[in-house]
Amino acid sequence: MKRACARKHILSLFFLGLLFPGFVLAQNYVPGQVIIKLRKNSYAGGVQAVVAGKMMGQASLKADYPEMNLQHYNLKDGVTVEQVMQQMQSDPNIEYIEPNYILRKVDDAHASDTQAYSQSDVEAMSGGGTFSQNYAAVKVTESWSIMSASSAVVPVVAIVDTGVDYNHHIFVDSGAMWANSGEIGTDSGGHDKRSNGVDDDGNGYVDDYRGWNFHAGNNNPMDDDNHGTHVAGIVLGVGQDIFATTMDPAKIRIMPLKFLGADGSGSTSDAINAIYYAARNGANVINNSWGGSNYSQSLHDALAYAYSRKLTIAAAAGNYSSNNDVTAMYPSNYPVPSLIAVASTTDSDGLSSFSNYGRSLVHVAAPGSGILSSVPGNAYQYLSGTSMATPFVAGMAALIYREAPNLTGYQIKSVVTSSVNVLSGLSSKVSSSGRVNAYNSVNIAKSQIAVASSQPSYVANGISDRAPSSAKAGCGTVDRVYKQGSEEGAFGAQSLFVLLAFALPLLVWCAMRARSRAQAKKANLGRRQHERFVMNSEIQVKVGDRQLSGQMKTISEGGLSFDAEAMLEKGGILTMTITSPDGREQVEVQGRVVWSEQSQGYGVQFENAKEGLTAGIQQSIRQWTSGLTRAK
Repeated sequence: MKRACARKHILSLFFLGLLFPGFVLAQNYVPGQVIIKLRKNSYAGGVQAVVAGKMMGQASLKADYPEMNLQHYNLKDGVTVEQVMQQMQSDPNIEYIEPNYILRKVDDAHASDTQAYSQSDVEAMSGGGTFSQNYAAVKVTESWSIMSASSAVVPVVAIVDTGVDYNHHIFVDSGAMWANSGEIGTDSGGHDKRSNGVDDDGNGYVDDYRGWNFHAGNNNPMDDDNHGTHVAGIVLGVGQDIFATTMDPAKIRIMPLKFLGADGSGSTSDAINAIYYAARNGANVINNSWGGSNYSQSLHDALAYAYSRKLTIAAAAGNYSSNNDVTAMYPSNYPVPSLIAVASTTDSDGLSSFSNYGRSLVHVAAPGSGILSSVPGNAYQYLSGTSMATPFVAGMAALIYREAPNLTGYQIKSVVTSSVNVLSGLSSKVSSSGRVNAYNSVNIAKSQIAVASSQPSYVANGISDRAPSSAKAGCGTVDRVYKQGSEEGAFGAQSLFVLLAFALPLLVWCAMRARSRAQAKKANLGRRQHERFVMNSEIQVKVGDRQLSGQMKTISEGGLSFDAEAMLEKGGILTMTITSPDGREQVEVQGRVVWSEQSQGYGVQFENAKEGLTAGIQQSIRQWTSGLTRAK
């Protein structure tokens, strides 16, 4: 009964998530894991003792971040995230507790060309090595002519992503891969530090001479996707021609920090680990071409920590053609003073059709349509997305730092945003009203060499969704924990309107749910007409002009079940883009939200399912489900 009520409660919040995007209940998290932050005056006593007393041995410490007062816990079998959060959130020693949310790469499915090209291919296409990653007037090659011939520093950009193919010749031949000086050479016994099984530099990671794989927990950050290597090639390409026959010595170093798996997803805790590692091990810039709609206070805290270490943070705005001022995308929406949120533009300087935007919360635009860059196996590929636009900005930030290493991330952001080409088509899309210009940025940086380092203090205050679900008797009420404080006014007034407006959408939902169940019962929709298969895959749901992400659970030729932030509209039709289990194929279908008496849950019935889907979609679903487990 409680679980059924929780489902009803979650569906009621779909209304709130669409009407009030700052008020979204996140459901996409790692089962059996929580992240806890202690209040500063309580940390000395140790949160382990607090948890031991409150939890009676129901959790074990998985990771500890002393400088941020954060702990990551594994719950023991039979203990749920909901139970722990209910028990611990009222403890006076705890500032907050939240689930370990799942994050995903900002999808590069908008690729205009899926073919992989060889070195000789790109040399032929580029006319023998001319810069051609994009054809917008970003003046990258012009910036090379005014860069200092040498610099006291070679800036390091942390690629927090799916990993990097560190064997790709553009990184090897240019010497671009970052090396951890404390883990190279030989130890006192004459053994190679890279493989001696010892944490030689005492940073908590054994043999991390070339970065770290936080997803697998080892020292091999190799890319098993394409995404991270493509991103890294764009960063490197801001400082030199990566298509040249002979590579120049790198002006930017690449630190590969893998936290996303082969499916493009990873956990908040692993992202925090990667950011924490970058900030403590010499990175100057962090590139984040990933994100999600879930607000995480712990991730916000991690980025604030990176800010305190003077790093510049570049973050992708997202690829859902939506307004980030209205529908949040994290981490790009976090108001960290050194964070630059990046939209995507075409070669002709128009906003890319897929790109998110935001007059207030997206700062600049950069080329992201049809970008040619490196992919694993010494190959190259064209990809499109804000994932591709963001590393242009990260690379520019690195070159600014190279010219003026005294500047903080906060000051570098100011250089980037003030050096754009202002374009009328971007005036209502990004706060700077412009697309980045590398020449202008480097030129301004050269004039900032004697400027003193400075940045304002910043504390990551905000409202977070503490509980993945919480329901009481009746149609469902919301138990939420609010973190006190202001965040440039981001949520204060909005929260008041949310509370005042909560009753109306909830009552409307209850009436619609009753109608849906009555219709289902009358039409006997509870009986399964198609064999169902378990299929955990991404689903994009389009409701009006909103594009929302979710996770599909089962599928058949007649419909699917899902966890998604979608609106239950009266007689409404949802347009869905469904990704195959291997992530290589997508189909678009339309459907209607229905209630299933048999499963006691909501799903989507494909339109015209009784008459049959189109042959192509039907064949795709059959192929996808041929090797899947039948759903019970």
